[in-house]
Amino acid sequence: MTSSPLFVGVDIGTSGIRAAAVGPDGKVLGLGRARIGADDHIRRDPAMWARALHTCFRDLGQTVDLSAIAGICVDGTSGTVLALDGKGQPNGHALMYNDAVENQRIPSEIAAVAPSQSAAHGASSALARAIELQDRPGVARIVHQADWIAEQLAGTPVPSDESNALKTGYDPVSRTWPDWLGETSIRRDLLPEVVPTGTVTARTGGTFGLPAGIPIVAGMSDGCASFLATGAKRPGDGVTVLGTTLTLKLLCDGPLFAPEYGIYSHRIGDLWLAGGASNSGGAALLAHFNLDQMANLTARIDPETPSELDYYPLPRPGERFPINDPKLSPRVTPRPEDDAAFFKGLLTGIARIEKLGYQRLVVLGAPALTSVRTVGGGADNPVWTRIRLKLIDVPAEPVFSKEAAVGSALVAREALS
Repeated sequence: MTSSPLFVGVDIGTSGIRAAAVGPDGKVLGLGRARIGADDHIRRDPAMWARALHTCFRDLGQTVDLSAIAGICVDGTSGTVLALDGKGQPNGHALMYNDAVENQRIPSEIAAVAPSQSAAHGASSALARAIELQDRPGVARIVHQADWIAEQLAGTPVPSDESNALKTGYDPVSRTWPDWLGETSIRRDLLPEVVPTGTVTARTGGTFGLPAGIPIVAGMSDGCASFLATGAKRPGDGVTVLGTTLTLKLLCDGPLFAPEYGIYSHRIGDLWLAGGASNSGGAALLAHFNLDQMANLTARIDPETPSELDYYPLPRPGERFPINDPKLSPRVTPRPEDDAAFFKGLLTGIARIEKLGYQRLVVLGAPALTSVRTVGGGADNPVWTRIRLKLIDVPAEPVFSKEAAVGSALVAREALS
């Protein structure tokens, strides 16, 4: 049981909550967990979030002294919003980050007035969901998931942050709710005040087994928290996510918006997190081999010799980044007789897409890539790692943590130390 000053990050995920405690040196000292549930009805219920939060802090308290907490920061799923009544109680269930509005008038009215670089476009934007929520009887406020959790900790309303407000139409460059929102049907008086990530917004009210008076720090979206958890913190630090798709994130000293590539920037204090997602990645590999086959073939690959195969692996036609072509066909021919050579060509092809992606970000205005950290299932393949690093030619840095809650904890530490 540790009792040194602790900084706690709370991550509200799709099916569970995690709370990470770090010390003054950033070392992770404890992790609490609680499930919300996988059922769609349950995971939309704020009461279940609150119940899981209580369980999560109780679990964290098994390894750290909760009375030693010096600050708390919350991240939530980007774009999840809920309506509150005049007493601050949830007005029905939340609309989650991937819920699309049924009324197509709503995304159309947003598209008619919103700048192309705004992240509020589409039927599944937080702004579209907010417009739908405001029609519920008795709605007094609309807040983001992370806002509401922080409000439960404080016992009073708290401002939102610049990251979670992005998809609700907030302009992170001017740091205001923009004038064009007045040309949509959103009631602007329902939207929260917004402050920069890292701002102390309130103090705990003595709920959830925590002492009263702990500073609460404005958080961010879960994606931003996951990025910071890796240890990336300087402009030029990149994180590659090798999952079902290939996602690149790059920390910048200025904003980067390129809607034609699906790129927008989250503001994290005075820095900006930009990124793009390719349709290539693990799904493109699984179109040819299963996991066991890939493990066996990896053992036969020499990563020090280049592959001459010019592949652009995709699971199906269509690409968005670093090439914007909805009709782009997968390029995986000619196929050699040796499956190991073919697999090496696929791995190399995805690595080339990764290199092109970071180059695309630089052309669009991002700083040059200076280091890379890798997460996702593909990060566990050392042969692929070597192929990738030879191509992108920057140092590989160790991943500090894969827990988004750790990223939020580090924000609290930075804000309060």
